[in-house]
Amino acid sequence: MRDVRSGWAILVAVAVLGSAVTGGVPARAVRYDAARVSMGCLWEIEAYAREGSDAARALERALDEVDRLDRLLSHYRPDSPVSRLNREAAAGPVAVDPELFALIRTSLEYSRAWDGAFDITVGPLMRAWGFFRGEGRVPDAATLEAVRGHVGFRHVRTDDERQTVAFDVEGVQLDFGAIGKGYAADRAADVLRSAGVESAFVNGCGSTMAAIGAPPGAAGWEVPVRDPLRRDAIAMRVTLRDRTLSVSGGAEQAFESGGVRYAHIMDPRTGRPVTGVLMVAVLAPTATEGDALSTAVFVAGPAASRRRLARAPGIEVRVFVPADDGWQTIRLGEATY
Repeated sequence: MRDVRSGWAILVAVAVLGSAVTGGVPARAVRYDAARVSMGCLWEIEAYAREGSDAARALERALDEVDRLDRLLSHYRPDSPVSRLNREAAAGPVAVDPELFALIRTSLEYSRAWDGAFDITVGPLMRAWGFFRGEGRVPDAATLEAVRGHVGFRHVRTDDERQTVAFDVEGVQLDFGAIGKGYAADRAADVLRSAGVESAFVNGCGSTMAAIGAPPGAAGWEVPVRDPLRRDAIAMRVTLRDRTLSVSGGAEQAFESGGVRYAHIMDPRTGRPVTGVLMVAVLAPTATEGDALSTAVFVAGPAASRRRLARAPGIEVRVFVPADDGWQTIRLGEATY
């Protein structure tokens, strides 16, 4: 994760009046807000709790957890465990702490299940296309062919008994950008639940959200999803209660070259940015799963995703694709929203 700024938080408490009780949270509750820049973007948490509770401190601890995971997963920080792994794992097995090892194993499971549409080894492709530093460029054919030799989840070898990770070729670079925010949102929500917070909303960078319970008097947390083509428009609204929402789209990081628009979501199998999909929104039990699936569906496309999602209970997906009048949606998963 890229660290722009960290270490500051804003905490605000506002009285909310009422008399009903919803989901164990009294309608006359105190609202708490916290915000911090971490993983290169803004994280916000809103919560409701009884007056006199330790909710303000819990929100601060939840954001501290996001910062901790930024230090663990960042490939921008040269002293992070992921950066060390990227430097050393091609020379031989590297011992990895249990948490990072488990996340790598989870990521590889998604890669296998989706035939490489989700892949944490896309780092070299992101660099080749200029997305790490925001300059944007189209690599020549020779460069792209060379980079593709360093990309592919099968280059990552894990040893469960020794808890080690090794790469079978030089130049492999792990990048947790497609799953790290989801994992951090889940862990932040765990911190809040452990502190007894029964109503909270974690918003990671506007693309990864985790809901605990509901605000007083409401059925859930109302979440607007932005139009994939127009920044000032709303495509749909989702009500979240004890669920997560992950959104993958190409609008935020893209560049044009030769009249062609290239977005930052890569197909690891071709080495090129994905075309034909504008945005994917996924409702899932956990943000880790939602983040991984939003990227996998974006890369695989709706037709190839339909069969796989039929075996994923509790997952609801909308795929936004281009249409003559702007965009249309394709609904996948066990239900629609």
